[in-house]
Amino acid sequence: MTVAVNPDGLPALVLNADYRPLSYYPLSLWSWQDAIKAVFLDRVNIVAEYDHAVSSPSFSMRLPSVVSLKSYVKPSRYPAFTRFNVFLRDRFQCQYCGTPEDLTFDHVIPRHRGGATTWENVVAACSPCNLKKGGMMPAQAKMWPKQTPYQPTVHDLHNNGRLFPPNYLHESWLDYLYWDVELEP
Repeated sequence: MTVAVNPDGLPALVLNADYRPLSYYPLSLWSWQDAIKAVFLDRVNIVAEYDHAVSSPSFSMRLPSVVSLKSYVKPSRYPAFTRFNVFLRDRFQCQYCGTPEDLTFDHVIPRHRGGATTWENVVAACSPCNLKKGGMMPAQAKMWPKQTPYQPTVHDLHNNGRLFPPNYLHESWLDYLYWDVELEP
């Protein structure tokens, strides 16, 4: 799965004050308008710029391609429990058969059997596997998740997010993103 980023929109990569992206997936990007507004409100430093500029009758400015926050934002230790974050934790794969297609989420212990809607009981599942398992317990259905569901840390999700880089990365962003790139000897 990739995130579509329109390179013509000239988004700015947003870094925390420690020069790490606020998030990897989705990649922390602001529109050029939001980036310029943050510059004028003195909330960010411009780290890199595009060749394109915006102008008014009395002012011209190259568009920022990378900005860093002036104040450090402490990341949460644990991410919000959302469908997207469950899919990201499970690497966008059905936890029963491994397909990345038609994902839903499944309660490992069904709700009608007392299963809660929590990190520890919900996994990504494709629709066919979810329908096959239905309201059964894993042993009844003979279907066990590939990994035991757990509450991920933000760090876990960042690491998984690196596995799904956007389909467009501006060259000025590459020094701040640690994708699987070949290292120089």
